[in-house]
Amino acid sequence: MPKRALQRGLTELGVMSGHPVAFAILGLYTVAWVVFDRESLDFHGLATLVTWTMTLFIQRAEHRDTQAIQAKLDELLRAHGDARDELTHLDEQTAEEIETHREEERSRDPR
Repeated sequence: MPKRALQRGLTELGVMSGHPVAFAILGLYTVAWVVFDRESLDFHGLATLVTWTMTLFIQRAEHRDTQAIQAKLDELLRAHGDARDELTHLDEQTAEEIETHREEERSRDPR
């Protein structure tokens, strides 16, 4: 059970890093850095902040794209009469559970 909790926690952390609140936290961190330790905010410090900011932008864009693709796939599954309903909830599982599901499906494929 602790392994599953860790997997879910890491997945949630990835989702949260794309949330607008993550940008606010980074902004507060930057302000605190400037207020409390201005001397260490040199080129390397600025590069660190820019790297974190770009990471958040990339994570947000990736999350948006993933959600859009997921919504389209859910619609296709609903529209196709032979599709299994449980597949519409596959995105709620951990990455490891999805990989296991894919491996099981590949082993059933007669090709």
